[in-house]
Amino acid sequence: MSQTILYVDDDAALGRLAQRSLGRVGYTVEHVMDGAACLAALDTSHYDAIVLDHYLRSETGLDILRMLKERGLSIPTIYVTGSSEATIAVDALKSGAADYVIKTVGEEFWSLMESALRQAIATAELHRAKELAEQEIRRGKERAEVLLAEVNHRVANSLALVAALIRLQVTSSKDEAVRDALTETQARITAIAGMHRSLYTSDDVRHVEMDKYLATLVQEVHRSVNLGSEGPSISLDADAVSLTSDRAVSVGMIVTELLTNALKYAYPMGAGGEVRVHLKRTGDANALLAVEDDGIGLIEGSTPKGTGLGSRIIRSMAATLGSSIAYADVTRGTRAELALELGQTG
Repeated sequence: MSQTILYVDDDAALGRLAQRSLGRVGYTVEHVMDGAACLAALDTSHYDAIVLDHYLRSETGLDILRMLKERGLSIPTIYVTGSSEATIAVDALKSGAADYVIKTVGEEFWSLMESALRQAIATAELHRAKELAEQEIRRGKERAEVLLAEVNHRVANSLALVAALIRLQVTSSKDEAVRDALTETQARITAIAGMHRSLYTSDDVRHVEMDKYLATLVQEVHRSVNLGSEGPSISLDADAVSLTSDRAVSVGMIVTELLTNALKYAYPMGAGGEVRVHLKRTGDANALLAVEDDGIGLIEGSTPKGTGLGSRIIRSMAATLGSSIAYADVTRGTRAELALELGQTG
């Protein structure tokens, strides 16, 4: 396919020579004599490149380069200067020209011009291809994020439905052990559902804003474990911390298990009290998660209450985070702590 060149020079004879010389190597050349005619031609036709002479009757090629830039036109431009005008050539390159050719008499000028045009057009085509590829990558990324958000939405809804069915089963069961087991299962499912809900309501489908996630999680755990209005309350103090989705769900499961234990066992049955959840930054890449209460505390040598499944889940989830649960030495109640490295991605 023939490539079209717009040749800007106020010398009519040189314009005709350009048409003949460049035409022999396959280019179609249209000649104009000033900036106004150049801009008018660009308004009506497509050109693969521009050849722009420096000295024109009422302006310079640099003036035309500025006009092209003001219009947002990006066309490969070869600047033509005299042999002693290196500084002008540099100015032209700074103003957006792709290359320059020193004007001489003889066939070597047209050979250099043809080489410069071929290189400039090829570079522009590569640049356009790169931009198209980047646009396609961005569109693909946007489609994937929309799809992932929809998946998280559907998963969250499905898990919420399962949790609701379990809750119905809890209220209809007459066996206290069964009710306790189902309540804990419901809380665990709710923790995972909450993470998916946080993802599809966020602008970033790969990370979870933990302060918002935990705010919802503690309310849902409180409703799941305390079926009536009695029992301890929960308070949350969380910094704006972001974690990847897999690490967020591990933290959510740990908080769920620790809260469930505290709500069920920290205070005497029917007694009030408070369970506190903290997630505080301890540095640029570290945070500390803590769940504490002012209840009866851990009694050394006592038999663990429940099935012990919660403790195994906590240890397993902490291990996936590259950490472990530590119980602080407090004068009253229980305080469980987990150190988090925020910079980790897996």
